[in-house]
Amino acid sequence: MSASPVPHRVVADAPLRGLLFLVGAAASFSVMSTLVKLAGETLPSPMMVLARAVVTAVLSVILIRRAGVSMLGNARGLLLLRSFFGFVGLMSFFYAVTALRLADATVIHYLNPVLTAAAAALVLKERVGLGLLVALVLSVAGVVVVVAPDGLFLHREALPPLGVAAALTGAFASAGAYTTVRKLRETDDPLVIVFYFSIIAVPASLPFVIPVFVMPHGVEWLLLLGIGIATQAGQICMTRGISMVPAGPATAVGYLQVVFAAMWGILIFGEHLTATTAIGAGLIFIGLMINVIASRRQAKRTQSASHGVHPPDQGAPSAGASS
Repeated sequence: MSASPVPHRVVADAPLRGLLFLVGAAASFSVMSTLVKLAGETLPSPMMVLARAVVTAVLSVILIRRAGVSMLGNARGLLLLRSFFGFVGLMSFFYAVTALRLADATVIHYLNPVLTAAAAALVLKERVGLGLLVALVLSVAGVVVVVAPDGLFLHREALPPLGVAAALTGAFASAGAYTTVRKLRETDDPLVIVFYFSIIAVPASLPFVIPVFVMPHGVEWLLLLGIGIATQAGQICMTRGISMVPAGPATAVGYLQVVFAAMWGILIFGEHLTATTAIGAGLIFIGLMINVIASRRQAKRTQSASHGVHPPDQGAPSAGASS
């Protein structure tokens, strides 16, 4: 019996569908950042973290029950550690978005794929190659150009130090979260990983929320709900996209988040895309792709040496501002 043409068409369309999912993820995360910046004009950032965690918790419970997966998880210590990193990363990134231009905050946050590769090499003993070292140098140079103290490279107003510190903290914490996820994927379902983050983030954010609590009114409720929905949509699109597309293209498409952030910053907040932001973003992107290409080549060499055994993907993760 001849095979039906429909499955062949579905398989052939998978990479394109995967890329579309990843574009959707980048757009969703950029919308999340935009809503955070809008809400941040009247609401403190810890309240937005709490709102995002509550929405994620509710949606995660629904999805876990539908999937028939146990909520308790297996590697609970690692699940808690991942949740801690994710919480610190989210708190830091949300503050950075309110303190910096959208494009600047997003570019600095995009250090995390290269930092994740470095952390995986140190903690998980993954191979350290020349590509990773070059990527680290270029990425650090890119952040220096974006931050651009007065008189360095191009003359521009220096960015707020606290905002820059928050963005860098978010990048490092997100790298810790992604590195932990690389280990957790051997033991736990992704839905459980996200659920653990939400149930930790809700109580952890309360000490920060209570002193600065402001009762939301009108459109502020919609902004808080939108932050949670946009984040969940980004998570779903990113998960599906990564499953259909190799690491290299996935990371490249994920970088569209910087483009979207710059676009929303210009259209909604009247921001201007500076030369330092563009140059810095370019350096980080080049470093990121060098690391991905080097990792893919190493994976192919490992596969050949193993006589066809497929190694785990060592490429940098597609970054989202999701922690």
